[in-house]
Amino acid sequence: MIFEVRVFYHQSGSKSREWPGRASNTDVIFEGMKKVSLTGIKPTGTPHLGNYLGAIRPALELAQTYQPFYFIADYHALTLTAMHNAPALRESIYQVAATWLALGLNPEEACFYKQSDIPEIFELNWILSCFTPKGFMNRAHSYKDKVAKNVADGLDSDENINMGLFGYPCLMDADILMFKSHVIPVGKDQKQHIEFARDVAHRFNNHYGKDLFVIPEPMIREETDVIPGLDGRKMSKSYGNTIEIFLEPKALKKKIGSIVTNSQGVEEPKDPDTCNVFKLFKLFATADQSADLAARYRAGGLGWGHAKAELHGVLESTFSEARARYNVLMADTALIDKILAYGAAKARPVAKTLIEEIRETIGIP
Repeated sequence: MIFEVRVFYHQSGSKSREWPGRASNTDVIFEGMKKVSLTGIKPTGTPHLGNYLGAIRPALELAQTYQPFYFIADYHALTLTAMHNAPALRESIYQVAATWLALGLNPEEACFYKQSDIPEIFELNWILSCFTPKGFMNRAHSYKDKVAKNVADGLDSDENINMGLFGYPCLMDADILMFKSHVIPVGKDQKQHIEFARDVAHRFNNHYGKDLFVIPEPMIREETDVIPGLDGRKMSKSYGNTIEIFLEPKALKKKIGSIVTNSQGVEEPKDPDTCNVFKLFKLFATADQSADLAARYRAGGLGWGHAKAELHGVLESTFSEARARYNVLMADTALIDKILAYGAAKARPVAKTLIEEIRETIGIP
């Protein structure tokens, strides 16, 4: 079956008339496949700079040496009661998909799909949950953090904790192991998820004496370990301190203007290494640009407004063309649906093959 959507987004954001589709069978993508890298993003709002630096950029770079799998973790979003809103969840799914595509994901070369379009993942989730000690779930960071916050707020320790939140590491294990992923780009705070997946894969393989699952490895980037948000804490939607990737110039300027700085005057020398504005700038600028701005910090005569203007400039330079592509995609969600369906058509045969082998292994015909 030939992929019907024929569209290519130029840097201007305009559509060309032709984008030759490939046959959507697994032989095209998976024959002689390189090692697999896998990255998923939960659709819980507009992607921000932390998502870009911690997951999207490193995942796209891995496509040069690995067979990339990218997915939208839409069922994971339901662990948050705030996402129990159908229009909001649907919009967020499109935002995440459009972000990946606008930033360079090629759906012909990668496998790009929604988690919800691969039902075998949910069957594997149940199977893996039966090999997962409850103690793992008790130690999961997201669950422990929620309990700690409830206790600190004087609430019952289980307030607003659903079974999806408690057991979601099993679903994440299924996401990772379903496609025999070799590497998963993550931040340090996400390393535990890969450790859980590794442990349950070892348990299953050892129990049945077969190497059904690849043992995944985390790929951690030290330079993007903690991306500072507007208030200096880790950039996170839960803190409300994010800078969204595709803000229009005026909105971006306003967001950058709210980054917390100290009370030093314009003429005072400043330390770039303790400034969150500079930390963000350095993550997007060239080495020469960073060295130049750092020297201006130390020399004095650079006000916080000037520093924030430099950050605004480098972010506009980085994302303005991609923003145009993003806006075109968000205006054509039917195209996004077709691209995701195309990815699911490539991924499902792979998932079916593994789940059939697992069923035979565990004794369920």
